[in-house]
Amino acid sequence: MEAVPSPETAPAYEAIGLLELGSIAWGVDVADAMVKAAPVDFIDTFMVTPGKYVVLVHGDPSSVESSISAGRQAAPEQVLDWLLIPYVHAQVFAAIRLRSRCQRVRALGLIETSSVATGIVAADQAAKAANVDLLQLRLARGIGGKSLLVLTGELFEVEASVEAGQREAEAGKKLVATRIIPNPHPDLAARVLRAARGEDAEERGARP
Repeated sequence: MEAVPSPETAPAYEAIGLLELGSIAWGVDVADAMVKAAPVDFIDTFMVTPGKYVVLVHGDPSSVESSISAGRQAAPEQVLDWLLIPYVHAQVFAAIRLRSRCQRVRALGLIETSSVATGIVAADQAAKAANVDLLQLRLARGIGGKSLLVLTGELFEVEASVEAGQREAEAGKKLVATRIIPNPHPDLAARVLRAARGEDAEERGARP
């Protein structure tokens, strides 16, 4: 159920890179250095409690590698964590951007990690391990710097996918929890689908 490439869904051969820095001011400076060093694009840049800064970029593998290297060299003492996945699964991009094309929730799988980088690695491995739809990958904002991956598929596929992501998170000692819900209530499934499309955020923003 790999997402079809579109403006919201990067091709499968793209790379993803991340730097997490201990200073917000340095983080902005490093983000500038990263996009000047190589032809990459931002996925996102954001502040994380308590006072950290995350830079996420994507592009061809060589460019992302150069960008990450430049960022690490610009402020080595500020780098708390970093990540480079040369061939990331296309669904990871859609899940981060809340652009899932999934139309139906079956069994649900959840992987919660204590860091952004580990969450992305776990999502990539989960998507590559089984035939599942990644619904959303929440990174840091509003969840204390954690990450939360939500995916769906047939129960046996979800079990295999969650197991793969769990192994990655446990290897880095960053796993918080995993859960599998074989038959979610229709009301919960509907809410999960809305969240996967970013509709819950749009509804909150429209409220007075």
